[in-house]
Amino acid sequence: MKKKTGLLLFELREGFIIALQSIVANKARSFLTMLGIVIGISSVVSMSTAIKGIDASFQKGISALGTDVLYIDKWAWFSNTEWWKMRNRRKITMEQYEKYKQTAQLPMAVAPVSNARKKVVYNENSVESVNINGSNADYVKTTNFTFALGRFYNDIEAKGARDVAVIGSELANKLFPRGDALDKTIKIGGFGYKIVGVLTEQGSFILGDFNPDNQVFVPIGTVFKHFASETFRSITINVRARTPALVEETKIEAEGLMRKIRSISPGIENDFSVNQQEGLMTNYNSVVGVIQVAGLFITSLSLFVGAIGIMNIMFVSVKERTREIGVRKAIGAKRRTILAQFLLESSTICLMGGFVGLLVAILLSYVVDRFLPTSIQASAVFIAIGISLITGVVAGLAPAYTAAKMDPVDALRYE
Repeated sequence: MKKKTGLLLFELREGFIIALQSIVANKARSFLTMLGIVIGISSVVSMSTAIKGIDASFQKGISALGTDVLYIDKWAWFSNTEWWKMRNRRKITMEQYEKYKQTAQLPMAVAPVSNARKKVVYNENSVESVNINGSNADYVKTTNFTFALGRFYNDIEAKGARDVAVIGSELANKLFPRGDALDKTIKIGGFGYKIVGVLTEQGSFILGDFNPDNQVFVPIGTVFKHFASETFRSITINVRARTPALVEETKIEAEGLMRKIRSISPGIENDFSVNQQEGLMTNYNSVVGVIQVAGLFITSLSLFVGAIGIMNIMFVSVKERTREIGVRKAIGAKRRTILAQFLLESSTICLMGGFVGLLVAILLSYVVDRFLPTSIQASAVFIAIGISLITGVVAGLAPAYTAAKMDPVDALRYE
């Protein structure tokens, strides 16, 4: 048994050495052969790192907003309702917010939110079309925000409509590259606001208007005072449940109370929506699903083309080395030895291509990370190696079998 094992290991070692000698002897051909594998592996690893990075950023952003928060709004985030019907809905007012806050029993915190889009300026630095969120001091209780500098505005500042602001990390980096934002005065729509707090990075990618890293948070009174009258703007009511388990009950209570506050008769459709992050998650998952399918198709196509190329080159290699195969068989080489030799050669080419593709993907991820979040996972490395090995075995199987079944006499006669 030990003798057979030793013989098998010897054959594999010799086959691997011969495979390496063949690859080195035909450098240009070997490189062009593995190019398809390089493209395929770099594609699959790049896609994996990008999706993992985006997912981590999305989950971080969702966590910052609070997964147990409901948003009572005139508009539905994701709905089949025609947009013009939602546009014609009655606005949600501060008076309705006050009534809801006084009567609701289940929420841990309730906060009104009014938005505006304005240019934010500090000296020569400026950012266009920044989302300005106006709310009260309870707004921070409806989130999981953490602060790099300072604090959130307090109840006195909110009720007095003071010109104070809390800014997101991305906006702070653009306006204050040296990181000295606290206590500085920025211009929002031409009005001065003193910065009392800077948020830590909450998760900036793919959240769009939900992205707290590129927003400003001010007392709601200043939004009404400077940017829009309450009579012209519908607000959103942020409602945080006491526990995640109570989200559904809190939603049912909110819907019932808002129907009563807005005097909606039984049987009449709601003229408001109670949004939750499940809709955002569903939409996100569907988008990521499409990206994954498209990426899988591109990767499979690249690997298929690469495998066909390797198979063709291996058939050429078998033809070129027909006499060598005849000599080896004449001196006692078994079919399995010849089969293993060519399988090892195709697998080695694919593994080398896989490692090169992995290196390309890692370098590419560092470049892409400047624009989109990426996350290199150890699993991606093992997947790349596994796919390379499987591709090599599948691509080399037919040529290796052709070489293994050759008749030694006919092989020796081959010119």
